[in-house]
Amino acid sequence: MRHETATVVDRGQYADAVTPWEDETWRTAALGWVERELDALGVRAHGPWRVRVRPWSVLARVGVEGLTHVDGSGRGDRPRGRGRAGRDVVWFKANPPGSAFEAGLGAALARWVPGRVVEPLAVDAGRGWALLPDGGELFREAIGRGADGPGGWEAALGQYASMQRALLPYTGEIERLGVPGARTAELPGIFDEAVAANTALREDERARLVALRPRLDEWCEELAAFGVPDALDHADLHDGQLFHPAPGRFTFFDWGDAAISHPFCSFTVPARRVREQYGPDALPRLRDAYLEPWTDTGLTPAELHRALTLATRLGALNPVRAWGRLFPGTTVAAGPGAVAEWLLGMGAEPPL
Repeated sequence: MRHETATVVDRGQYADAVTPWEDETWRTAALGWVERELDALGVRAHGPWRVRVRPWSVLARVGVEGLTHVDGSGRGDRPRGRGRAGRDVVWFKANPPGSAFEAGLGAALARWVPGRVVEPLAVDAGRGWALLPDGGELFREAIGRGADGPGGWEAALGQYASMQRALLPYTGEIERLGVPGARTAELPGIFDEAVAANTALREDERARLVALRPRLDEWCEELAAFGVPDALDHADLHDGQLFHPAPGRFTFFDWGDAAISHPFCSFTVPARRVREQYGPDALPRLRDAYLEPWTDTGLTPAELHRALTLATRLGALNPVRAWGRLFPGTTVAAGPGAVAEWLLGMGAEPPL
């Protein structure tokens, strides 16, 4: 088979990770599937296959020839390539059971909100496999070269919120695709499970979280009372999860951490990143940009601000939960510490 000619594997810091890549039968099936899908597209594989093995995904970069047009845009998994005639790249992504829904979700999102997400070239939803085109420049790269900054974040969050609103009618279908539930009313239970299971918390930290627990019920009840329905939350929307293929244009990818939760919970991760990059003074404008597409919900500006403040605290629980979406038999040593940090941060009032 063609994929036997050359394969380069990158395990990063996860040399001991247990993934399907170690299973020859799985590997042969997966790469054979890629080859068949490329044949169906009239595309030829070119050069070595570069495979990125992580506890949360297997990602293969495949050089190709004959890719005539692509305009699309996967935890730091980035489909890249130029999407034009000639030599290019496509990406194969395989998810663990906890995020196997991503392949089918990606295909559905491309139908429901075309142009705002990557459009897969092929998916095997049953096996959690996707073949993806390039998405262009990462937003992180644009920031790094000084081409964008807080204003870019504001544009991206406004476009993301508009996409969330467009997806509201599809929430039931998204759940049926296997996207896990983390609905507003379920968040206190998720908090309890996360605190009980965490091995990195000191006793004084655990006591702080126990003291915080009654407020979670109050926050969830107040947030639900505003009437914004639970919907799709990306749950990891940082600058490495956005493509910025053209000025003013953003596409969203890597839905492996997604959940059905309060949509405003999506603000938690970008607010944290923007505060790190530009300081807290950048957050009010980011808040307003995100909330603008929600201003026709019948809520006053003060009510929207309050709802977003509550959801930004509660939104920490969705990244916490997503840490468990790994291939069976593998762990991430930093996981308990990262989860503890998210949980403890819920006690601070967001500077919105």
